[in-house]
Amino acid sequence: MINDFNTNGFVVVKAAFNEAELASVKDIALQFHENWKLKNKSIYEQGAVNSAYLTKEGALTDPARLAMFQFISSNTVSDIILKLIGPTATFMNTQLFFDPCNPNQSNYWHRDPQYHLSLSEQKSALLGPQVVHFRVALKDEPGIELVPQTHKRWDTDEELTIRLEQHGRKNHEKIDGALQVGLSAGDILVFCANMIHRGIYGLDRFALDILLCESDPIFKGYITDGVLPSECMMQKLVNPFIFSNAYQCILE
Repeated sequence: MINDFNTNGFVVVKAAFNEAELASVKDIALQFHENWKLKNKSIYEQGAVNSAYLTKEGALTDPARLAMFQFISSNTVSDIILKLIGPTATFMNTQLFFDPCNPNQSNYWHRDPQYHLSLSEQKSALLGPQVVHFRVALKDEPGIELVPQTHKRWDTDEELTIRLEQHGRKNHEKIDGALQVGLSAGDILVFCANMIHRGIYGLDRFALDILLCESDPIFKGYITDGVLPSECMMQKLVNPFIFSNAYQCILE
């Protein structure tokens, strides 16, 4: 698992959770999703494919919020985090991924940092600490398409023109060497945010992403205490280290 992740930038843990273990977190995510769609109707209708901040204060009831923190810090998730990132892994945020309102909407190749970094900064990010998605499939879905090893290497000319829609190319075109990773409910897909990837829509996909980063001050501005558990909640978690690390990062 560790070698595959380090080499290719992603790994799949099959059947990490069974149906019963997923049931409560899926219900909580559905509740959040329905509320989000009501509050963000125009954004959803204009093409949104994800939402964020499930654990933000006020986004869920306190019992649901605690249950979400308990799921995120469960032994199953924590064991994988410790193997792939280590004890300094730091919680950043949560996201939900779903199908667009328009079933004909095209998906798009991207690297997560391209939305806030220049090209030169994106290149530099490949050499630095990583942000990692832990995607928990809450139901069967087509998954995502990845270009292996691009978490450590820069785009080819063709990849760059497609990703950035240069010279008449479109960011939904096929990229040679890409690999589609389908997911079944309960699977966990771990992948580096820096790598070239795109979501595959269909089957009414519904996935919970836990965003983590390596411990580094560079990520301080992306962590807010409003999405972290209170001290009282922390005492009810069996593996609170990713949240403790986040608080420490904010203070540094």
